[in-house]
Amino acid sequence: YECKECGKAFRQYAHLTRHQRLNIAEKCYECKECGQAFLCSTGLRIHHKLHTGEKPYECKECGKAFRVRQQLTLHQRIHTGEKPYDCKECGKTFSRGYHLTLHQRIHT
Repeated sequence: YECKECGKAFRQYAHLTRHQRLNIAEKCYECKECGQAFLCSTGLRIHHKLHTGEKPYECKECGKAFRVRQQLTLHQRIHTGEKPYDCKECGKTFSRGYHLTLHQRIHT
């Protein structure tokens, strides 16, 4: 489960919600360039790369670059075909946990 704010990944949904609850009280990290506020410092750090254009994580397979390492990891699954998330109901596999979560709704 991935935090939409900062990209940090969690193995359990409960850990993601705890992370969000701890940071939701106040968006206390503000970008000095544009004034956008963030829940956590990591979100601000990633956002700042939008202003600098920095994309330090590059795919060795195709050269595409990313601001966040997690985005590179997810992208690399395109090349490897890795689909680590499988539906317990029907066996369908997914490269992203979020896609599995969306898919599981068809079974309810």
